[in-house]
Amino acid sequence: MRGWMYILECADGSYYTGSTKNLEQRLFQHNSGEGANHTKNRLPVKLVYYEVFQRIDEAFYREKQVQKWSRKKKEALINSQNDKLPELAKAYRDLKK
Repeated sequence: MRGWMYILECADGSYYTGSTKNLEQRLFQHNSGEGANHTKNRLPVKLVYYEVFQRIDEAFYREKQVQKWSRKKKEALINSQNDKLPELAKAYRDLKK
């Protein structure tokens, strides 16, 4: 079954990363206040990025990966600035050399 990893921008400017089997239905749920706690208090939300996977478990794995990213790294992904991703992956402790 197909899966999607997606990033939403909330009304307060924060990002929410999730995964689902049905992107259209999940977006409706988020904007109806039936989504995650993070989005229900920050409506409306808009879809700013998504990736499609062959299986939902692959989308879920990607969701967990992207959730750990910094805001700047998520914005590079959203804006298709893939060349910036490796630099943004470096931890602060690695930059102090």
